[in-house]
Amino acid sequence: MSPHEADQNFTIRPAGEKDIPAILAFIRELAEYEKLDVVATEEGLRRELFGKDPAADVILACREDAPVGFAVFYTTFSTLLGKRGLHLDDLYVKPEWRGRGIGKALLSHLAALAVEQGCGRFEWWCLDWNTDALEFYDKLGAKIVEDVVVLRLTGSALEAAATAGGVFSTGTTAS
Repeated sequence: MSPHEADQNFTIRPAGEKDIPAILAFIRELAEYEKLDVVATEEGLRRELFGKDPAADVILACREDAPVGFAVFYTTFSTLLGKRGLHLDDLYVKPEWRGRGIGKALLSHLAALAVEQGCGRFEWWCLDWNTDALEFYDKLGAKIVEDVVVLRLTGSALEAAATAGGVFSTGTTAS
């Protein structure tokens, strides 16, 4: 089979604790591509994904029981819609398995889950330099939200915001 033929010989299934090494390997491969650092550990993934109060869900695309791709997602809420949403945090297919419909199948699976759960939206982020992914998402009908900027507090800035009693490190006061 050529690398760009559709491959229907794969399954999509929920991940379980036994899949943690594969999940972490996918995270590391994706982070390497995105030039990001990984601090996640198997122990942390076990606690956060399969512990008492899971923070997210994971599905795996498998060929002959071997994981070849994954998606990590969680439920959000839109006050404007008054409905749940589904947020895709990461989607990754091993390079040698791309172009065979696996990424599209993972997205379709999640879109069906969003519809089944009555979600008002299905969203994800994409790095602005990842033109291959942006073109892929555009072909699926996904639209870029132009008027939204992602903001983030991490590390010492997060700690400062949490302990500032309404005053952030910039000296501004929350109102």
